[in-house]
Amino acid sequence: MDSKVIHEIVEKQKSFFNTGKTLDIRFRKESLRKLYKAILDNEDALRDALRKDLGKSSFESDMCEIRLTLSEISYQLKHIRSFARKRKVRTPLSNFASKSFVLPSPYGNTLIMSPWNYPVLLTLEPLCDSIAAGNTAIVKPSLYALATSNEIKRIISETFPEEYIAVIDGGREENQSLLKEKFDYIFFTGSVNVGKEVMRRASEYLTPVTLELGGKSPTIVLKDANIKLAAKRIVFGKYLNCGQTCVAPDYILVEKDVKEEFTSCVIEEIKRQFGEKPLENPDYGKIINLKHFERITALIDEGKTVYGGQCDIESLRIEPTVMDNVEITDSVMQEEIFGPIMPIISIDNVSEAISIVKSMPHPLAFYVFTSDSTMTNNLISTIGFGGGCINDVVVHLATSEMGFGGFGESGMGSYHGKDGFKAFSHYKSILDKKTWIDLPIRYQRYNDKKHKLLKLFLK
Repeated sequence: MDSKVIHEIVEKQKSFFNTGKTLDIRFRKESLRKLYKAILDNEDALRDALRKDLGKSSFESDMCEIRLTLSEISYQLKHIRSFARKRKVRTPLSNFASKSFVLPSPYGNTLIMSPWNYPVLLTLEPLCDSIAAGNTAIVKPSLYALATSNEIKRIISETFPEEYIAVIDGGREENQSLLKEKFDYIFFTGSVNVGKEVMRRASEYLTPVTLELGGKSPTIVLKDANIKLAAKRIVFGKYLNCGQTCVAPDYILVEKDVKEEFTSCVIEEIKRQFGEKPLENPDYGKIINLKHFERITALIDEGKTVYGGQCDIESLRIEPTVMDNVEITDSVMQEEIFGPIMPIISIDNVSEAISIVKSMPHPLAFYVFTSDSTMTNNLISTIGFGGGCINDVVVHLATSEMGFGGFGESGMGSYHGKDGFKAFSHYKSILDKKTWIDLPIRYQRYNDKKHKLLKLFLK
């Protein structure tokens, strides 16, 4: 899309926001209902697009994308009035007589840049939060998930006028044109490198940002864990969406006493969940494109592969793969895998696991499997990460009651539910001073008596 057209859409949205129409809670709720209905009416089209782009089954598309988005919209509809209500706070005696309150206000014109791995959820969920908070929005889906991006553009254009919600398709040129514009808020989900560029460009206008990035999310399995159940849940989370999940367990740190048992259970679970021939399983996904397919296959060390490793370049499918006896210096440990490879690293004790995790950038997620609650509390307090699970993986992001976001190199800011509303809102702090009395203490000229009173008020 031409940069001039993009600029015109941005200006239209600014003008629309300045009408004040989005401040009305009734308008916001009606917009959310329209979005909900549009998704329901186009469920089949979205499922078909997700299968074309990522090989997702209808069940996985509903479980991980469409129904999670609808759930977020329902949550915002239920709570939007309470979220948007001004909140009274205590006023100190020094400001007698007055009342104080905090007022949530929309930022204005927002930009939402979404990734290709969960192209419905990670596009429409932040859009839902932006609408609930009272903003206009320009949505930029990923070019890689082209079929889904086209469907989203069609759905949004049929549901909303572009001066309110607009979808800009295209690739790098469109991204650059958008980042040259002045937005009031930018929400970005994607890679660390692109996130740095988004933040750099946003800083030119001092535009606040939320960055949802990624990283190598570790999983620690201790010898007192339920090993069979741990393997079952880790296999689910690791190979969901063919490993292309930002909170997937990237590598597994297993105490040596149970490493062989754990590895065996993992292999059995892969066979149980995906069959003896996963590449022939119609419900097993595919890699998004050839570039990522070649990057992932290059990480597979045949000498350390104990299961899987086969791939089909025509269908862009890679078997669920397990690598054992992995070292920290191996290629598979130098970058976020974002594919169906599970490196297993043997550890002597918990201290070694903590040392390994802390030697790497802060991950988006952290998982621990153990029956020792004291150990669990120590680990989640000691290690820095965005969010995570105890005795499970991935599913912490499936609740609107908790914020989801990164930490350090894995991002900044959070969303989901109330945190999503807060992410797209500025909170104005307001003091309403009464006129029936005006204490003279603050005014010149100052004297000892006023000074004593000042110390009395401010202590």
